[in-house]
Amino acid sequence: MGKLLFLILNSALLWCWSSMISPGACLQNQTDRLVLASFKNAIHKDPFGILSSWNDSTHHCEWYGIVCSKGHPRRVISLILISHGLEGFLSPHIGNLSFLRVMVLQNNSFSSEIPSQISNLLQLRHLILSNNSFGGLIPSNLSRCLNLWTLDLIDNQLVGGIHSKLGSLPRLKKLDLAKNRLVGPIPPSIGNLSQLLELSLGENAFHGEIPKDFSRLERLELLQLGLNKLTGEIPPGIFNISSLRIFYVGWNQLWGSFPFDIGTTLPSLHYLGASHNLLTGTIPSSLTNATSLEKLLLYNNSFHGPIPKTLGRLKGLKFFVLGLNQLQDDLSFISSLANCSSLDTLTVESNLIHGWLPTSISNLSTSINRIFMANNRIQGTIPSAVRNLYNLSILSLENNLLTGCIPDSIGALHSLQRLFLSRNMFTGEVPSSIGNITSLYFLDLATNNFHGFIPQSLGNCKHLTMLDLSNNSLIGSVPVEIMGLSSLSIIFSLAHNKLSGSLPLQVSSLINLAELDLSYNRLTGLIPASISYCLRLEWLYLEANSFHGQIPKDLHPLRGLQELDLSNNNFAGPIPSFLAELSLLTYLNLSFNELEGQVPKGGVFLNVSAVSVSENSELCGGAPGLKLPLCKLPSSNKSSTTMIFVVAISLLCSAFLLMSVFWYHKKKQTRTDASTSFSLEHQFLRISYEELLRATDKFSETNLIGKGTYGTVYKGILDGNATVAVKVLHLMQRGALRSFFSECQTLGAIRHRNLVKILSVYSGMDFRGNDFKALIYEFMANESLDEWLHPQTIGRDDERGESRNLKLVQRLHIAIDIATAIEYLHKGCYPAIVHGDLKPSNVLLNNDMVARVGDFGLAKIISTMSIEAIGVQDQGSSTSTAIRGSIGYVPP
Repeated sequence: MGKLLFLILNSALLWCWSSMISPGACLQNQTDRLVLASFKNAIHKDPFGILSSWNDSTHHCEWYGIVCSKGHPRRVISLILISHGLEGFLSPHIGNLSFLRVMVLQNNSFSSEIPSQISNLLQLRHLILSNNSFGGLIPSNLSRCLNLWTLDLIDNQLVGGIHSKLGSLPRLKKLDLAKNRLVGPIPPSIGNLSQLLELSLGENAFHGEIPKDFSRLERLELLQLGLNKLTGEIPPGIFNISSLRIFYVGWNQLWGSFPFDIGTTLPSLHYLGASHNLLTGTIPSSLTNATSLEKLLLYNNSFHGPIPKTLGRLKGLKFFVLGLNQLQDDLSFISSLANCSSLDTLTVESNLIHGWLPTSISNLSTSINRIFMANNRIQGTIPSAVRNLYNLSILSLENNLLTGCIPDSIGALHSLQRLFLSRNMFTGEVPSSIGNITSLYFLDLATNNFHGFIPQSLGNCKHLTMLDLSNNSLIGSVPVEIMGLSSLSIIFSLAHNKLSGSLPLQVSSLINLAELDLSYNRLTGLIPASISYCLRLEWLYLEANSFHGQIPKDLHPLRGLQELDLSNNNFAGPIPSFLAELSLLTYLNLSFNELEGQVPKGGVFLNVSAVSVSENSELCGGAPGLKLPLCKLPSSNKSSTTMIFVVAISLLCSAFLLMSVFWYHKKKQTRTDASTSFSLEHQFLRISYEELLRATDKFSETNLIGKGTYGTVYKGILDGNATVAVKVLHLMQRGALRSFFSECQTLGAIRHRNLVKILSVYSGMDFRGNDFKALIYEFMANESLDEWLHPQTIGRDDERGESRNLKLVQRLHIAIDIATAIEYLHKGCYPAIVHGDLKPSNVLLNNDMVARVGDFGLAKIISTMSIEAIGVQDQGSSTSTAIRGSIGYVPP
């Protein structure tokens, strides 16, 4: 029906134009009405019915959104339909509204291409089609609309490039093409738009350099080029456009530095944004001359030198964001910022800031909302006057050298939502006044020297989703008030303290919690039956305590469990069979208990790399890989004799194999150990997030090497043409963070020719401000052993045309390389390291087919004394004989 009406309207237009009787009158009276009818017919969804007034009962000049000319009755001069949810396409007949001056269809759902017939609207001044789904190319013949003042196509799905003809619109004042899919270089002809006030091209895929012709845009007030792929230096002439108020080029690959007099040449500057680039040099002190500056965003570059102490003269400054650079200074500049009465955000994290935290931080504007100073070398204490910053919502001081006690006055920060003070050297007790901060969502005080009891008042923080007090010296029992916080949903960790008593029955309140870690304490008693209410638990760690009794059947309802560690306790009785029914369980550690009976054979127990039941002397049966004795069954003398014979033969074969390996290893020692040396082998690289983006082509699928549980590996080429492998951690995957720290702790401290070399580590944020962690390894050209043993296509050839079938000698070489690496980990380094996930996919081969063991994400450092003590463990050591890993793991 819709198509039929569309054809009827088109026919009417043709009839009108071809009529021999008063064609001029027909055009004057009917053309615009018929065009609007065609426009309506092209819309197939009008959820608010705003076009219902477009009917024959009213004159088209009275239709909603339509304005007609007073001098030329019946001729439409304005079509404005904003935010009405209209869906459809823009009728090409729109080009017949010859008197149209304004067309605004912003924030609807128009799709298809922008019709080229718009170029017929020679009187058009404002064309605003932003926030729709228009696709295709920008019509190049828009250059015919010589009266155009505004061209706004922001937030669509336009492709292709910008046609150079757009630079011939003499009256254009606003050119807004941001948030599309435009590519190619920015045409220099844009510099011809002498009347231009606003140029917004951000969030596209433009590449190349910023045209020097932009320097001729002398009236420009807004220049937005952020989130593209632009390279090169910023043309110096741009810094001479004195009218410029907003300058944003963040998230590109620009280099160079700012001119020393930028504040003098850009006196009207309100917004200076150049975060996430490759800019260097110092921060110009002349910025204080730009007295209207409100936002200074230079995050994640390579600026060095001091922070100008005169920036406090910018009384209107709201955002002071200089984090993730190489700024070397103390915090004396903070005193001057007390003059910035509107300051909202102060960010200097991840620099080379040193010295004492000044008491003047308490003199900052009471409007300040966020303070980020993490990952520096800041010393001193938190001043008690911090109570003055009562509008603060985020205080991040983690990973510094702060000491002393947290002042009780911190409880006066009633607006605080996130408090991060981990990895410092704070002492004293955890202030009970924190319980007054009822708006708190995140509280991280881990890895300090807190002692005393956990304050019960934390139970007043009814919005807490994350609570981490691990790695301190806290004593006493677990407060039932905290256990009753049903808001806890991300992590609740009290691990590595000195807590005693039993696990409170109120654990049943943790109905939304994903991870509960109470490991390495002195907790006793039974696991309460009320734990069965924690239906969303995915990670449960109760190891290294003194829990006793049988493993409770109340764990059975926890169907979402992925990791369960009950090791190093006093559990007795059989292993319950329901553990084999937990289909998502990928890691189970029951070692160092007093369990007995037959080990189940289904579910997780089929994967010996995911289960550890060692040091339970009365266990039997189970999967063969667990190497447990067979459960007692009636047997005859004949079967006993047969068993003895089989064992004897096995021992002889094993002895012969060991002798062969030993002989070959001795022979191999005489060979040269020289191999193609990686150019960065003995250096620990400083790599930024931008360099990782460039190296991997923004983590392109074409550079994807492999995927694992905790990360994805990409091939990358650094700026020095060195080829590396970049492992990006899946931080949303529980256990990924532990995997990251495990690899840093192991590979960062050991070296061996048969171990994969770690070249660098990146820990920071990505372009969206999310946590981002990556490990950079030496690239192994011949991929993993798994690719050779189990190629997707039998007999597949590699890139050099060589067969991928391993010869016997190569297999023997590889086996010896692996054995040598494991021997080094177990006996050649101190403390010893258990890899925990040895399998073909974690054995990589270099150009010379030398095997190197990698992926230490599940590795554990072993204290020899702790092992000999069989479970009696010092708080400072990390002991594990658990069999860990992932699918495909084979115990060494």
